[in-house]
Amino acid sequence: MSAHARIVEWDEAGSRRQAPWRSLTGLPPPKRVVPADDRMPADAAFRLASEGTALLWRGDFHNARQLLQAMARRIDRNLRTVDPSIAITPEGFHRYRLGQAQRARTLGMLLLPFDADYRLPLRRAPEAGDACREAYGPAGDGFVASLRELQGIIGAHEWRRKGVPVPALDARIHPHYGVFAPVRGEYVELVAKAPLPGTCRIAYDIGTGTGVLAALLARRGVDRLVATDCDARALACATENVRSLGLASRIEVTQADLFPSGQADLVVCNPPWLPGRAGTPLERAVYDPDSKMLHGFIAGLRAHLTAGGEGWLILSDLAEHLGLRSRESLLAAFDQAGLRVAGRLDARPTHPRAADSGDLLHAARSREITSLWRLQI
Repeated sequence: MSAHARIVEWDEAGSRRQAPWRSLTGLPPPKRVVPADDRMPADAAFRLASEGTALLWRGDFHNARQLLQAMARRIDRNLRTVDPSIAITPEGFHRYRLGQAQRARTLGMLLLPFDADYRLPLRRAPEAGDACREAYGPAGDGFVASLRELQGIIGAHEWRRKGVPVPALDARIHPHYGVFAPVRGEYVELVAKAPLPGTCRIAYDIGTGTGVLAALLARRGVDRLVATDCDARALACATENVRSLGLASRIEVTQADLFPSGQADLVVCNPPWLPGRAGTPLERAVYDPDSKMLHGFIAGLRAHLTAGGEGWLILSDLAEHLGLRSRESLLAAFDQAGLRVAGRLDARPTHPRAADSGDLLHAARSREITSLWRLQI
């Protein structure tokens, strides 16, 4: 049983039953669980889930998906009644995150039973064995998990199988479960366009994730790269992508907290863009608690640059528009670390949420700019 596999208990058919609980995000097992099937109305399901009662599904799998969608619509109607202007202040953003967390908890109350070998004993249930093995590991005994988590696992499996096209790389990157996919192409394009230092024999990619930036720099002609990450899933993902792209002889993927030893002509870092605590594995690519990675990169960069080398910091200014970080504090951090700004390339996001006026963060997202800061000693 994994560290996150605990026990779920419920009454059914006149007896007390139990099963191991699985949650990749570390959520505790629900305290109250009742069986539910196709006769469960959406209003009743939403009320029970909002009150903290989980529903263990015994009906048709496709009906469970439709019920989850109906519950999500009820939550989203309530969220969109909130004044969107509150989300452009730190307090408003905090309330926004609380609302999103509550949404995730409520939708996570629709549970599925899994038999051994990840089989779902439900009508019209999909074959999810390969996807579950990629996320959970080797199959064991039966367990209970949320439908929402399964949807994320299946979605990640499809991305991994099909790959995400990266035009700047003229190839596909295959993200693993829990590793952020390079779907926001503007930061990749910035790395593709930025002028390389005059001498660029070796480069470091800090927090490599899928390995996309290391692969891009290798394709741009950098002789040797060291790609670091501290997450086991990211290291496995980057290693697989580097190998499939035929770049394993030039890119070393290694576990490190930020920098490897030594110095490089170019050090690239695309840290999480928002200060805050991450609640899920994927959120670790978005939220940087106390801006630890950002400040660690800036403070340690000077010691890892060769003479004439550059550090490329890729950072969105969304945190500035939300009042979570100021431009002045960022520039002061550069100065304190003995770094000067040699140049900056900017790009506006093209993802759909940037143009969604119904998004509660639209006022900030509509002004967002992603920058590649060229830093020198």
